[in-house]
Amino acid sequence: MTSQEEPILAGLASPEDIRGLSLTQLNRLAREVRELIISVVSTNGGHLAPSLGTVELTLALLKVFDPSKDKIIWDVGHQAYAYKILTGRRDSFHTLRARGGISGFPRPVESSFDHFAVGHSSTSISAGLGMAVAGDILDKDQKVLSIIGDGSMTAGLAFEGLNQAGDLDRDLVVVLNDNEMSIAKNVGALSSFLSSNLSSRWMVRFKKDFESFMRQIPRIGDDILNYARKSEESLKNFFTPGILFEALKFNYIGPVDGHNITSLSRILEQTKTLQGPVLVHVMTRKGKGYKPAEENPTFYHGVGCFEPETGLARKKPDGECLPSYTDVFGRTLCELGEKDDSIVAITAAMPEGTGLGAFAERFPERFFDVGICEQHAVTFAAGMATQGLKPVVAIYSTFLQRSYDQVVHDVCLQNLPVTFCLDRGGIVGEDGPTHHGNFDFSYLRHIPNMICMAPKDEAELQRMLATALVHPGPVSVRYPRGVGTGADLGETAPLDMGSSEVMKEGTHGVILAIGSRVYPALEAALEMEKDGLSLRVVNARFVKPLPLQELREAAANYKGLLVVEENALAGGFGSAVLEFLADEDLLQGVRVKRLGIGDFFVEHGPPQELRQNLGLCKNGIKKAAMEFFQ
Repeated sequence: MTSQEEPILAGLASPEDIRGLSLTQLNRLAREVRELIISVVSTNGGHLAPSLGTVELTLALLKVFDPSKDKIIWDVGHQAYAYKILTGRRDSFHTLRARGGISGFPRPVESSFDHFAVGHSSTSISAGLGMAVAGDILDKDQKVLSIIGDGSMTAGLAFEGLNQAGDLDRDLVVVLNDNEMSIAKNVGALSSFLSSNLSSRWMVRFKKDFESFMRQIPRIGDDILNYARKSEESLKNFFTPGILFEALKFNYIGPVDGHNITSLSRILEQTKTLQGPVLVHVMTRKGKGYKPAEENPTFYHGVGCFEPETGLARKKPDGECLPSYTDVFGRTLCELGEKDDSIVAITAAMPEGTGLGAFAERFPERFFDVGICEQHAVTFAAGMATQGLKPVVAIYSTFLQRSYDQVVHDVCLQNLPVTFCLDRGGIVGEDGPTHHGNFDFSYLRHIPNMICMAPKDEAELQRMLATALVHPGPVSVRYPRGVGTGADLGETAPLDMGSSEVMKEGTHGVILAIGSRVYPALEAALEMEKDGLSLRVVNARFVKPLPLQELREAAANYKGLLVVEENALAGGFGSAVLEFLADEDLLQGVRVKRLGIGDFFVEHGPPQELRQNLGLCKNGIKKAAMEFFQ
């Protein structure tokens, strides 16, 4: 922007102001929005590349539609930063993903312009169709638009929504944002179909060049061009994804250059006059306008702090140079895979995020990325397990929730040896309530045949993975986001099922902790020892089967038992302990207190701050123990 140019963004009072801007002003505004996104994300972290790719699309949507009455639904929300900025959150955008600040995802409780809360992919079409039907029933004057990425379009839920939308023939506009990537490179036959030659960027350019050339031919040029346009529908259906969406009874429009505001606005205006379901196929570039993100969109999909001038990650504190749990998992699986060629690895569109990148390189024939299809991933693994393989499904805790029925019926009911490695177990941080893995103890431990483990450190993660792969039935291993403790990674010997580990002896009571809360509990106990309160600290290791001998000894020899977990209290590890003690009629001899996450969704913010607020840090555990045991 030159010094003579007045900034556009600072002068916008509401989304309505965008409608009066000229094309020149809109393009300048696009640059300003990108600059703000890069500036804030470089400091706060976040989903940079996908949001940079949708700036022009967002401007076109807001130029044509009124978000105060029209329902604009962003699938996942990774692409919605520009929308947040332009719908009243410009001045608070610097608080993005900070505790108490604005969310990284659309949330109706945050803004009336956010019409549906999102976090997991592929929900926008179903939600949009529900709103469209409700609008008809309630006689509302509104348009409904669902903006979905091509990666999200690979999920079954998206096609369930498309199928009913075509059948109901309601007014619904689906905008397919096609950047040929979700988080990693898209996979599958559908992705290949969406990326077919006629929908590629060169074909968009070819069409424009062809029209320009034909107009220059004297006398017959316009006639030939009109004939070509009449034939366009059949050609489109034959060569492009239009044939798929037309079969689902959608009026297919595209492909359209997603960075041309004029073309986008014109086509979106046309959708207002069309009745029934419409799909607009928009081609965008992930990371548009920021060279590092354009060149490496996978890294900049969800990025931490970086230097905006260079794109280089900012230096981490010394402790964060340790390997992460994700890294240790990936490294260990490779080592075990070298020894056992029946081990196969499965991910749902997140090979790098789950640590399977190295396994994919070393054993490509035993690695499977199924796309954003968590349900399929689980049943696919079950089918492999029936044939003698040992599938490892690496998935975030919160995303496995989408596959609950498959875990129950397809894996556990048949008692198949499928290992679920649940990354991001517990508090995740800035991505907030849709991404915290606070429920897996609760939704897995009650399923017959399922073993549930959680390591205290990265060394124990290695042993638990080895344990899972020699067990003849289903196993879940949950571990937190981030780095471990720096433990020695030498031993990978399997553990005995249901075995616990005494970390510290004591005489006044017992702290029974699991997973990421073991070391904070130990640190709290060591401090309390100096104050005269002697507590035994036990690393439970297993949520199921429980360390029964340890529980019996605690009930017989101590008057108090403090159970600590980073999971919902309802149905979690503490609940399992209480159930066992009640069933064994042991509660009369011992008082039990549970520390965990209450009956609420945890907001976004730095993990350390969130744990402090929940009382799940060293000081919180110490405070609870002092009150309980004194």
